[in-house]
Amino acid sequence: MSIANTLLNLNLSPSLSVISGMKLLLICICIFLLSACSKDEPNRTVVTPPSSPIIHSWLALGDSYTIGQGVAANERFPAQTAALLLQQGIQLQTPTYIATTGWTTTNLQSNINNSNPNKHTVVSLLIGVNDQFQTRDTTGYRQRFTQLLEKAIELANGKKQNVFVLSIPDYSVTPFAASYDTAQIRKEIDWFNNINRHVTQQYNCPYLDITASTREGRTNRNLIASDGLHPSAAEYKRWADKLVPMITQVLK
Repeated sequence: MSIANTLLNLNLSPSLSVISGMKLLLICICIFLLSACSKDEPNRTVVTPPSSPIIHSWLALGDSYTIGQGVAANERFPAQTAALLLQQGIQLQTPTYIATTGWTTTNLQSNINNSNPNKHTVVSLLIGVNDQFQTRDTTGYRQRFTQLLEKAIELANGKKQNVFVLSIPDYSVTPFAASYDTAQIRKEIDWFNNINRHVTQQYNCPYLDITASTREGRTNRNLIASDGLHPSAAEYKRWADKLVPMITQVLK
């Protein structure tokens, strides 16, 4: 029997039969694909591209104790702290310094204004020894230190917890101070530190007292640089060791 006769017996036209067959084939294909997708779905793995590490920045404000008079650049306390933080997985750019030997609070204020620095993740502030050495009055120091701390907070994007204030070292124990009234120097250093500590606490910023550490230079000359006045790299390392957990708590 011919195909035409068969189609006639089924009362179907050739074109209608072909269309119906195609429809059936399409339905089968769709069912197969949906079934395959549903089976594969639980085994699919979404790959998330790794995020880029956050690289922080540090602005170090101060005087000779910040710029590291008498030691190499990588031995300054901000540089040593940054190196230790890297070991903790916290990346910091090379610290930016606005600091020079001999600067008072007035000098630092002027140079910050002239530099117009960018905002940074971390800001450190250590200033006042030259105010004491130049017999500046403590009232004026309180005013200027307060203004500097406010500026430091601004430069830390307003984050008070990211501004780290260090106390003034006691240079009365150094060979340089041997010809001075060391008892008076010690007393005045305490006066200035009482001021910067109190102001820092008022603004709820972290404060690190390194003065007691520097006084150990009286019996341990390895803590004093070869110039007979400033801290050595070993002393700066002790500051860095104390700063690392403080900064890690903020940045992690």
